[in-house]
Amino acid sequence: MPKLVLYTLHLSPPCRAVELTAKALGLELEQKNINLLAGDHLKPEFLKLNPQHTIPVLDDDGTIITESHAIMIYLVTKYGKDDTLYPRDPVRQARVNAALHFESGVLFARMRFIFERILFYGKSDIPEDRVEYVQKSYRLLEDTLVDDFVAGSNMTIADFSCISTISSIMGVVPMEQSEYPRIYGWIDRLKQLPYYEEANGGGGTDLGKFVLAKKEENSKA
Repeated sequence: MPKLVLYTLHLSPPCRAVELTAKALGLELEQKNINLLAGDHLKPEFLKLNPQHTIPVLDDDGTIITESHAIMIYLVTKYGKDDTLYPRDPVRQARVNAALHFESGVLFARMRFIFERILFYGKSDIPEDRVEYVQKSYRLLEDTLVDDFVAGSNMTIADFSCISTISSIMGVVPMEQSEYPRIYGWIDRLKQLPYYEEANGGGGTDLGKFVLAKKEENSKA
C-alpha cells in the first residue's frame, strides 16, 4: 500500500472530491488537517509544499501534487485498476475534462463568490446577482445531465468534483427538486456509493451550515 498523505480540510469541496476518488480506488490517505481560517496554509512549512497556498495537496512518498483535479487524475492514472474513472479514450476523456473545467470555472467559482465574502470578509448579505449566478449554474448542470452522470453513462472523477461543490452550495442557495429533477436524480445515484456519506455527504452539509452560521454571526458584529 502506498504512503499517501493528503493535506486537507474536510469542509473544502476540492478536498472532498479527492477523498471520494481515493475511496473509489480503495486507497488509504493519511490526512493532515489544514485550517484555512487559522492561516495554516500561509505557514512557511506549507508554502514549501505549495507556494500557491491552496488545498488539497498530495504527498505521494515525496512526490507533491497540487490542485484537486490534477490529484484525482494522478491517483486514477497511477493506482486505478482500470480507466473507468478517467478514460484513456480521447473522446471520453475530453468529456470528463470538459466537466472538470465546468466544475472549477463555473460551479466552484460561483459558489466561491458567495462563500468567500462571508467567511473571509465578514459580510452578512448575499447579493441577489450572485444568487442568480449560482442558480444559472444549476440550470447549466441540469441541462448537462443528459445521461446518468455528468460525462456520460459511467461515473467518473468529474462527478466527484461536481457533487463536492453542489452538495455544499445547495444548502445556502436552495435548489428546488421540481426545477432540477435531473440533478436530484444524479445526487441520489451518487448517494448509493457506500463511501459517499463519509467522504462527501456530511462535509457538504456541514459547509453549508457553517457558512449560514457565519453569515448570522457577521450580522451581529
